[in-house]
Amino acid sequence: MSQYRADAYADTVRHGYDRATAHLDAPLAVVDLAAFDANAADLVRRSRGKPIRVASKSVRCRALLERVLARDGFAGIMSFTLAESLWLARSGFGDVLLAYPSADRAGFAELTSDAEQAAAVTVMVDDPAQLDLIDAARPAGTGRGEEVRVCLELDTSYRLVGGRMRIGARRSPLREPAQLAALARMVARRPGFRLVGLMAYEGHVAGVGDEVAGKPVFSRAIRLMQAAARKELAQRRWEAVRAVRAVAPRLEFVNGGGTGSVQHTAAEAAITEIAAGSGLYVPRLFDNFRSFSGRPAALFAQPVVRRPGPGVVTVLGGGYPASGAAGADRLPEPYLPAGLRYDPQEGAGEVQTPLLGAAADRLSVGDKVWFRHAKAGELCERFTELQLVDGERVVGTVPTYRGEGHTFL
Repeated sequence: MSQYRADAYADTVRHGYDRATAHLDAPLAVVDLAAFDANAADLVRRSRGKPIRVASKSVRCRALLERVLARDGFAGIMSFTLAESLWLARSGFGDVLLAYPSADRAGFAELTSDAEQAAAVTVMVDDPAQLDLIDAARPAGTGRGEEVRVCLELDTSYRLVGGRMRIGARRSPLREPAQLAALARMVARRPGFRLVGLMAYEGHVAGVGDEVAGKPVFSRAIRLMQAAARKELAQRRWEAVRAVRAVAPRLEFVNGGGTGSVQHTAAEAAITEIAAGSGLYVPRLFDNFRSFSGRPAALFAQPVVRRPGPGVVTVLGGGYPASGAAGADRLPEPYLPAGLRYDPQEGAGEVQTPLLGAAADRLSVGDKVWFRHAKAGELCERFTELQLVDGERVVGTVPTYRGEGHTFL
């Protein structure tokens, strides 16, 4: 696409959002429903018929979780805290996998005291101490509460130089099939627990772009690393599933993947379902993948409040960095109008953010500047509601988790 055509397209998109929200003052956040639905369809296409479990941390809005789960190809939620899991179960979501271990004793007391919640929620375990904590939280008396559904997590990191170099997140201590089988036997022998699943999230493949603009050598290195990592993990994951199934033949699911690796993970015979969430909103960190190209669906707007001089405007706030290792890639992207950039001496500010570029001279006080967050659901921690945009109209307003009074982390 020529620069002229790219700029013309950006202007069309921007004016559509401006017209849709002309009756609303910024700051505000929107979800473009056409883009959201197109992204959902693309995830299903890439999942090769295997169901997608939606990562709630990347959505953080019950209405949009309901919307995507109503589509063919999606089933279940992958949650991020036990409190959130219980809230979702009370809200009617019947299949919630907690993707991270918890030390929430009050939450485990509630889980083991309620049959419906215990049937709906599966908790993550990778250490016997976590089983002890759950048991200690059970209600006193005979029976000791409801049976707890358990999922084990396999470490997916790629090891080099005889294991001395690691690529990938530090998650589970369970790396080898024999380690998983040993913990599976412990769960199977322990009253009050039932092993139902196995999870392995390859973040170094699913969350790391392999075609970074302007960095061809780096991008090729990433592709070579990811190809080797996928090959090693596919074999080890298959062996781990086989080892665990020898202990728990009725294992209900084997979860893997993420937005950036959907099609690769779905090709593994051992996998029964895929996890994905960021691919629905498509934040800026997911722009650098060769295998798919999504449509930005979640944006936020900040109002122009100052014009300090030629080529500069100042917007209110906007300093919403994403989690992870600190760096420029964790900042929101000034998206529309195209051509704006941060002042390197100020960056994205807590109260005000100067933006530089020729496009600044076409903006007036009160105009909106549209941003993309670096990560997906974290945007919703800044706003209580999302405006649902269809074409050039706002067709609904829905609360985020925060808007419903919940900030789980």
